[in-house]
Amino acid sequence: MSAGKISGTVFSRQTSKIMTLLKRERMTAQKSFIFGYLKSVKTHPSAEVVYKEVKKKLPGISQGTVYRVLNNFKDKGQVLAIDTKDNVHFDADTSDHAHFICESCGNVFDVISECSECGILKNKKTKVGIINNYKINFYGICNKCRNR
Repeated sequence: MSAGKISGTVFSRQTSKIMTLLKRERMTAQKSFIFGYLKSVKTHPSAEVVYKEVKKKLPGISQGTVYRVLNNFKDKGQVLAIDTKDNVHFDADTSDHAHFICESCGNVFDVISECSECGILKNKKTKVGIINNYKINFYGICNKCRNR
């Protein structure tokens, strides 16, 4: 499944907004590295995966620190937390987009281009009001699991 394209302006505004929020509190090297890692991947890693990857570069970091930092980012809206059957996955892309969650392997995929043509999402209007933002999760079996 293709991740599609994110408008450079929207993505830049979101990143700028998040960096402003991060500057308001003490930015430790650990927080900065964790956030940088999340921005660099499109795989929606779990906290355990983030911990294992970050520990490769920051061997002294504890699992508790990684979990606290991720929860802090989530609480402040700096990352999205996506609940799946067995885990919580994190996404540093806080722009409006949908996710596909595989009910077999638990992987999370961005669904951007497929949703961009939807009239409701495109116009941001419904019969009951104007849409400011949205979170949509689709559930099914990914192509990799389907072809096993």
